[in-house]
Amino acid sequence: MALTKDFNETVKNRLQRSEGFRRALLREAVGCMISGDLETGKSVLRKYINGTIGFVKLGADLGRSPKVLMRMFSPIAIPETLHPETTALKWTRPSGSGDLAQNQNRPQ
Repeated sequence: MALTKDFNETVKNRLQRSEGFRRALLREAVGCMISGDLETGKSVLRKYINGTIGFVKLGADLGRSPKVLMRMFSPIAIPETLHPETTALKWTRPSGSGDLAQNQNRPQ
């Protein structure tokens, strides 16, 4: 268990320091989802959200409960809950940077 915690902390620290890493991780998450590997895509996107804006702030910005958003990106979530018009995926659309951390003040 300690290895996972250290890994998650490492990813979070790197996300906070490197715009290039944020972009690459986001691109990987979306690429996995598009190619049909939803489990990996959701896992990577969850790490991305935790390391950038966080589920509490994202939930407030989207008007959704953070717990609901966390469930959407859990391994047992129903794929239909990831529709881009109703979830955090709308934050991944390009608005100049295509970076969730940079898009946190976008209007809905």
